[in-house]
Amino acid sequence: MPQDHSVPRVGVGVFILNSNNEFVFGKRKGSHGQGTWALPGGHLELHESFEECAKREILEETGLEIRDVRYLAATNSPRIDGSKHYVTIFMVSRLVKEGVQPELLEPEKCESWEWVSWEEMLRWYEENKMADGGEKVGGGGKHDLFMPMIDLVEQCPGTKPV
Repeated sequence: MPQDHSVPRVGVGVFILNSNNEFVFGKRKGSHGQGTWALPGGHLELHESFEECAKREILEETGLEIRDVRYLAATNSPRIDGSKHYVTIFMVSRLVKEGVQPELLEPEKCESWEWVSWEEMLRWYEENKMADGGEKVGGGGKHDLFMPMIDLVEQCPGTKPV
């Protein structure tokens, strides 16, 4: 079914925290935001709760099982790639089994998974902001962030996944 770009879509991004409070971050490919770093997640399906979506998407993309799934924040990104409008629901979760590593189950959508701290991601944000002259568009750097991640930092100051 073709996507209707005249209405906003709802995405769910999930912070999967390990015992060091690091989260899984992936470099996107083959879709909007290619080359940028984002959380695992996906689109909310009809009649699905945020928690159900988070668990389903994480299992599909990383093979990880998560627990203690809860709401963190929401952002409004009306300009992803110039034509798409997304509302992103950010969720926080913990691993069911500590020490398990994410698998690359959708290699057409993601280049790799890494464990990243919130502080490290904020450094990437600051580097991008300086390189881009304060604009939201990635500057082609090593750690460009996906627009909803930038919007999380800018629209929800003080938010931190814990």
